[in-house]
Amino acid sequence: MIIRRWAMSVITISRGSYTHGKVVAEKVAQKLGYGCISREILLEVADEYNVPEVKLLRSIRDAPAISERYTFARERYINFIRVALLTQIFRDNVVYHGFAGQYFLKDAPHVLKVRIIANMKYRIECMMQRETVSKNKAEQMVKEVDEERRKWSQKLYNLDTWDSRLYDLVINIEKISIDHASDIICNAAKLSPFQTTHESQKLIERLIQEAMEKLEKGPKGSPFFEPMRESPWQNKNT
Repeated sequence: MIIRRWAMSVITISRGSYTHGKVVAEKVAQKLGYGCISREILLEVADEYNVPEVKLLRSIRDAPAISERYTFARERYINFIRVALLTQIFRDNVVYHGFAGQYFLKDAPHVLKVRIIANMKYRIECMMQRETVSKNKAEQMVKEVDEERRKWSQKLYNLDTWDSRLYDLVINIEKISIDHASDIICNAAKLSPFQTTHESQKLIERLIQEAMEKLEKGPKGSPFFEPMRESPWQNKNT
């Protein structure tokens, strides 16, 4: 039995590429005094399980081919990440803006799930400014990232990242400032449905246990012999 002092809330922020989601997440964490995590989850898993970070990143970012949809390596890497993320969430007072938060935490009712959006024109302009590329190249890059993420979510979880039903709050970052967006999220996090309760923490404990059992029941061989596709976005910012 784990004994702990109840904290306040957990927030996940999902975003399309070039919608300022990282900046919004950091602003929210700063205002609430919460921890803010993203890539740190991958580093924690890489260190804990001695798994190369690049393999973890591919497992949650690249859309699998049909032939490798249920490969041991990919599923095992995803379970590593699920355990690490759920453990962080159990500690409360966290803003998570990394990959796949809306999937790994979809069964946690007290987690405030936020989506940051913007139209294609706005995102292309952001891409052009940040990457110093032409309009045509920026449009191609944005669309390819979107398609890769959509394929990943559909093939592994039968979910669409753009489905608003996955989220409690959807914010169009074109219409309001980053500061105002962070205020909206902070205020929403204070609402009673998103407060941590004894029951919600027991649920997280159960999800952690189930994820650990999946790891223990999995094949005992090394996952590193399982082939993984090379990602065309290994060095791209999203």
